Amino acid sequence: MNLPQPVITSDDLTLRRFDGEADLPELFRLIEESLEHLRPWMPWVAEHSPARTAEFLAGRAELWESGEQCSYAILLDGAMVGTCGLHRHEDTPEGCREIGYWLHPAVTGRGVATRSARALVEQAFLLPDVDCVEIVHDPANRASAAVPARLGFTEHLRRPAEALAPAETGELQIWRLTREQAKVLLAAESS
Repeated sequence: MNLPQPVITSDDLTLRRFDGEADLPELFRLIEESLEHLRPWMPWVAEHSPARTAEFLAGRAELWESGEQCSYAILLDGAMVGTCGLHRHEDTPEGCREIGYWLHPAVTGRGVATRSARALVEQAFLLPDVDCVEIVHDPANRASAAVPARLGFTEHLRRPAEALAPAETGELQIWRLTREQAKVLLAAESS
């Protein structure tokens, strides 16, 4: 099975595969400091605890090896500032991967999510079975919408979804980037 690289670096930004229990103190602290920022959009925040964070980390290795969820810590100048991942969910179309991300509020608005998502797009299209990449978010989450728009994704569709977090509208916006679109965009960036 082909899998993305476990460590991706670019200047001051590093994405690295989670290291199980070793990441527990730093990830728990990061979530604690980000609770109010995440609460409107992330339903899992309502059950945040050291045990839940440990449970999340404990499952990462198996999910990585299966290719189902490749989760990364986002490091900026060596400090953990968020998480991102390349995932397949039960409703992810065949040949697609989904990118997800969240950041500590102190580093938002600095291009970190966009750079992280760009790195994951590149990794996704190194996998031979990936034809497209999607970013899915609630349409009211304008900060999340800015990332796929900057990266050349197109608005693919909207679909109803159960509103599980306080600010969710009951709808999902799905952005898509195909392998062919990515080739054109990457070629334009390099010229």
